[in-house]
Amino acid sequence: MRHLRTLGVRVLVLVGLLAPLTVAAARAQPTTWSPQAAAYGEGSMLDQPVTASDGTVLRADVWYPTDPATGAEARGTFPVLLQQTPYGKGNIAGASSAALANNNVPYLVDRGYIVVIADVRGTGDSGGSWGLFDPVQDTDGSTLVKWAARLPHADGKVGLFGESYMGINQFLTEGALPDDSPVKAMFPIISGNDIYRDMVTQGGLLDGEFSIAYVGLLAGLDALNPLENPSSSTVGVEVQHAGSLGSFDAPIAASVETDGTDAYDGAYWTERSPINVLPKLVRDHIPAFLVGGWNDLFEHGELLNYTSLQNLSAGRPQNGPMSPTQKVDPRYQLMMGPWEHVTTGTGADLSRVELEWFDTWLRNEDTPLRHTTTPMHLFDVHAKQWVDTSTWPIPQATATREYFGAGTLAATPPTAATGSAPIAFVGATTPCDIQTDQWGAGALALATSYLGTTDPCDSNDSTLELGPGALTYTTAPLTQPKVLAGPIDATVYATATTTNTEMVATIEEVTPSGQPVPLTSGALLGSMRAIDPANSWEGADGAPLLPYHPYTVASQEPVVPGQMTRYDIEVFPTFTTVPAGWRLRLTLTTSDTPHLLPTLAQLPGLLGGVYEVADHRGAASFVNFPLAPLSTFVTPCGEICAAP
Repeated sequence: MRHLRTLGVRVLVLVGLLAPLTVAAARAQPTTWSPQAAAYGEGSMLDQPVTASDGTVLRADVWYPTDPATGAEARGTFPVLLQQTPYGKGNIAGASSAALANNNVPYLVDRGYIVVIADVRGTGDSGGSWGLFDPVQDTDGSTLVKWAARLPHADGKVGLFGESYMGINQFLTEGALPDDSPVKAMFPIISGNDIYRDMVTQGGLLDGEFSIAYVGLLAGLDALNPLENPSSSTVGVEVQHAGSLGSFDAPIAASVETDGTDAYDGAYWTERSPINVLPKLVRDHIPAFLVGGWNDLFEHGELLNYTSLQNLSAGRPQNGPMSPTQKVDPRYQLMMGPWEHVTTGTGADLSRVELEWFDTWLRNEDTPLRHTTTPMHLFDVHAKQWVDTSTWPIPQATATREYFGAGTLAATPPTAATGSAPIAFVGATTPCDIQTDQWGAGALALATSYLGTTDPCDSNDSTLELGPGALTYTTAPLTQPKVLAGPIDATVYATATTTNTEMVATIEEVTPSGQPVPLTSGALLGSMRAIDPANSWEGADGAPLLPYHPYTVASQEPVVPGQMTRYDIEVFPTFTTVPAGWRLRLTLTTSDTPHLLPTLAQLPGLLGGVYEVADHRGAASFVNFPLAPLSTFVTPCGEICAAP
């Protein structure tokens, strides 16, 4: 329904789905919502068989509301919430689930939802073989949705929820469903947009740190399943899975390392990426509340999922930046917090937000989330406060070029005819930087939090600047506080002695005492420097803000030794207040250890490389910072950003 005010009379008009209020109406008719009290107990049906389209038997645990007085199934019908996990459904829905992967199953069941946790095929208790987001899992998801909608006491409406793998497969499941399916809402937490760019590589370089950690995580959790329930009739299936995961990982790793087709963006990664499902999600009017983190490994994709959904809803090109004046749709919201992958939700009450979202779209309740005109909920990393806004890039942020000098960044272009600084490919850097936490999924941050402290490298990466493989460029102190808000580009002109280059750009804010505090980073393999203008974002001055590289076999081009070459490095976005008296810095390195690992095919073109980074008028390297006055952010985030 769309609320309209004419002569003070509110008219409700049915339009199939609720659309956003006008700003005036939203202010005139404030809506409140509070989580209902727990009214039910919890019952369960474990290891329920679901036969997939190819005959494979999947297994799911069902948690349903009960009468707290008798323990019998509660009367009435309830919406169903479905999650599909490769990590063992028993690990997800156990007694400690409130603190694991942002799943509070009892909280949802006690408030009138049926919750289904299913094992992805080839993992846990489900039959078949596993592969990373294999397309057959999409059709499995479709089967599970239809099955869940017909459960006893189900009202026919299904919501999808879960984080990481369980967030990404929400999109892929929606892509396999018919247009008028039981799915009526989604709540994907820390989920990517483009698997190749968000998970497998950065800048065309292999993300070795996360890939290695992920294989160990998946194998370890899957191995726990038979230990958790040794009397289960499916133990034989679980043991079989624990020994067969390598059959998937080995050929993919071999293809990437030896310059096979999987080393490049192509059909294999495309069919596993949510970006290709977003048009259908909007066409089917499926609301989605996205949750991400400024130091999450999917940070790049979470914001692009939001902009794509808003653009598609407004009839604009999917992959472009949002228009500062476009109308936003409250069906698509994003909450970006100060989180790494495994610390997502810390300090916020995601269970409450999730409940409000599903109450809105599965129970048709009139909530603030239904009417908001500021569906972007962003955490200011430095100021440590939440603000609400609507469009991305932030329209108040002005693209500001800062040109390289002799260790400096300045707003005026260089005038000298010559000038450069040497930097060598050394193959390794100190791991004491924010990238290690980001691409290690936040394991160090989580471990140090248990000790009552924080990872010191997240607030001081000064050792990154040491050695012949690093250069630093720093602005003058800011005279007024500024908010660094948005995607960042580092355009580097350089010559090289080799046929390939590796460049990593780390952005830091520097305290008055000289301590560099890392914020975000980006990388680029020189042979993957080609730009796709149609999918790149530019600032008002025409300089890149988000350069888009195809990363395909056809787009690669060797570096010509001795030839001046331009490299546009996409640096992942951030949102942080830089106080007056502080400075901004770019640290340029030729490696990122242990995050980026050049493949066996790439390494020969990098070894022995020495680059001359230019800073003269004929080749003026620069960083493009989107900067906004602090005073422009005046809308605090409301109750959804409150701590539990």
